Amino acid sequence: MNLEPGIAAPDFTLPNQDGDRVTLSALRGRPVVLYFYPKADTPGCTTQACGVRDHRADYEAANAVVLGVSPDPPAKLAKFAAKHGLQFTLLGDETHEVAERYGVWVQKSMYGRTYMGNERTTFVIGPDGVITHVFRKVKPSEHDAMVLAALAEPSAAAG
Repeated sequence: MNLEPGIAAPDFTLPNQDGDRVTLSALRGRPVVLYFYPKADTPGCTTQACGVRDHRADYEAANAVVLGVSPDPPAKLAKFAAKHGLQFTLLGDETHEVAERYGVWVQKSMYGRTYMGNERTTFVIGPDGVITHVFRKVKPSEHDAMVLAALAEPSAAAG
């Protein structure tokens, strides 16, 4: 399934870095930045997560909830969050079921080896639960500028 703007975001429940369960539909009423990343504490993923951390006030000003999703277990996410001072929600999708539903669990290759993993993709979801923007193959250093610009658009804020 190819999720695009105008489509309702598939609901899910996943454990966060503290082991608490987070359900997407419970966040209705606020915009949600749902970003999928390959692996906690790797260079690109750390750059992306620290960017979100460093723009925390901007996300708060947009009333947005940020959810980072990787196939890592909650314990690894907790270490990643503590190491880098990440004060937003990281979700563990160990079975990659949510990544598959969002169409971001893809075949990748590195050094001649192919494997499955999360494509770095961000979905901006309006307060009504409908996707407003999709950013595929996001460059970690450009992530926040793109997402914050999308959140500033009237359609994303209003739903």
